[in-house]
Amino acid sequence: MAILPMNTPNQPSNNQYQLPERVKIVEVGPRDGLQSEVAISLNDKISLVNMLSHTGLSMIESGSFVSPKWIPQMANSGELFRRIKRTKGVTYSALTPNLIGLNAAIAANVDEIAIFGSASESFSRKNINCSITDSLRQFSPVVKQALAAGLPVRGYISCTLGCPYEGYISINKVAKVAQQLQQMGCYQISLGDTVGVGTPEATKAMINAVSQYVSVDKLAVHFHDTYGQALANIYAALQLGVSVIDSAVAGLGGCPYAQGASGNVASEDVVYMLNGLGIESGVDLSELIAVGNFISERLKRSNGSKVAQAYPAAQALFQSLI
Repeated sequence: MAILPMNTPNQPSNNQYQLPERVKIVEVGPRDGLQSEVAISLNDKISLVNMLSHTGLSMIESGSFVSPKWIPQMANSGELFRRIKRTKGVTYSALTPNLIGLNAAIAANVDEIAIFGSASESFSRKNINCSITDSLRQFSPVVKQALAAGLPVRGYISCTLGCPYEGYISINKVAKVAQQLQQMGCYQISLGDTVGVGTPEATKAMINAVSQYVSVDKLAVHFHDTYGQALANIYAALQLGVSVIDSAVAGLGGCPYAQGASGNVASEDVVYMLNGLGIESGVDLSELIAVGNFISERLKRSNGSKVAQAYPAAQALFQSLI
């Protein structure tokens, strides 16, 4: 039975790597997580965002403005953004794949938007019904209009370490898509392992390839935990200097277009690892676990975070040793 780790000095694992002193966690549970779960009430989604706002997170991806025909779980995102209680210092972002979605996001007073491309032709056609080239062409006016409206734009790339339809994806293809998104105006590129097939060395190779076109300080990582490699992959990314991590409370999610893909890496598990490495995140682990338990109960599912499952027993043991 493990005791919660005390913070340790931030030291490189060897002479080659220097871990970042602080990491920003982008909480994607309310969007990327819930879009692949059973539908819950708008009030529960609002409560989720409000509760996450008080954990120390500085960015919460709270919804998406997409056609309800494709993602019905996100149909009420506009109402959600109008009703959440915003906390100072927290950015509330949304996915907006087209100009219609962008205009709806602006009307709902979204703080930041994201666009979602792919490194896989097959996945791009399944996900957004067009080729990679066409998708980038369609995103260009969205980014231009968003920036004109004063909204920062974040870019996602899916299937960076493998595709459910094509298998291996060339890391050079990932790099070129990242370069195009940055040139378009995205201030940050989030590299997604959509089906969770990546391993640490593959992660390093992919990030090294992308960093030839986009500097590491403008990269984030987004891992699903299908094969149990997400934390190891995140650690590999940290060793290369990546300091922004996407994760979902309670390990929510999957991918509606990638059968068999499990949820995002759990935010609780990421925070626990960062604490053990002596890396600051600003997130209160106990409060985050409480939020994960809340949304898991509403979804009538078990909490997907290993840390949340172990936490009560570990806390009890810790207290008995004090």
